[in-house]
Amino acid sequence: MSNDISTSRPFVQVDGLAKTYRAGQPPVFEKVDFTIARGEFICIIGHSGCGKSTILNVLAGLERASAGTVIMDGREVAGPGLDRGVVFQSHALLPWLTVEGNIAFAVKSRHPDWPKEQVRAHGARFIDMVGLTSAARKKPAELSGGMKQRVGIARAFAVEPKMLLLDEPFGALDALTRGVIQDELLAICAATRQTVFMITHDVDEAILLADRIFLMSNGPQARIAEIVMNTLPKSRTRATIHHDPQFYPLRNHLVDFLLRRSKNVQQAGIDVTDLPLFTTDLEPT
Repeated sequence: MSNDISTSRPFVQVDGLAKTYRAGQPPVFEKVDFTIARGEFICIIGHSGCGKSTILNVLAGLERASAGTVIMDGREVAGPGLDRGVVFQSHALLPWLTVEGNIAFAVKSRHPDWPKEQVRAHGARFIDMVGLTSAARKKPAELSGGMKQRVGIARAFAVEPKMLLLDEPFGALDALTRGVIQDELLAICAATRQTVFMITHDVDEAILLADRIFLMSNGPQARIAEIVMNTLPKSRTRATIHHDPQFYPLRNHLVDFLLRRSKNVQQAGIDVTDLPLFTTDLEPT
């Protein structure tokens, strides 16, 4: 884990989180406990139905848990707020506004007293960060899928949230576009020291982006079965990551969990607090 991540106290503290949709049915997930340090990048992986998106929605304040608490920066999360930015699987842009207008709409919600020119200048900085300055006057219908997702990311960053929540934001993109945006996300997070909680089904993406990777057992009654430390150097890139001797042991462990162990943990009723923390045998550099 990077040395610039604060370890004085957890920035996010999640205790005993559970979600049940109907009385008499087992919870989708239960006994979910974890912490996130300020500036840390977390990826969460698990099969469909284990409640990943619901956990993210609870962190965002968009959904209420059946049990448990979420404390962020010393305050309980009880509803949505501009201290959390969310990027969904779809871009969710306003189709009648340009790229510039979509970003300005978000900035004005954060800073309603700012004059128009200040809003525009602030938004332009984040449009430039995602490489869309030349498309600032275009509407969503004129953009590719990857460009739309970049606008969504720029919009989330533009409100300067304390935590960024990403729900498989690159899942519908082709591999080349996904890679370009991953690089941009890494660069922005490094520059802003942004705290990120991200859902992904892509093991390689998690290894590239995350400081720690949360592995969910199968639902119902899913839990965080393992927390995997990413010991690869923070300077990792898409082009070189697979050459690192730590890459394949880490990747194989994640894939093995998804193929076999997540199901076994759920079926056997294993107390996940007894499972070890996984790291590669090599020291981080």
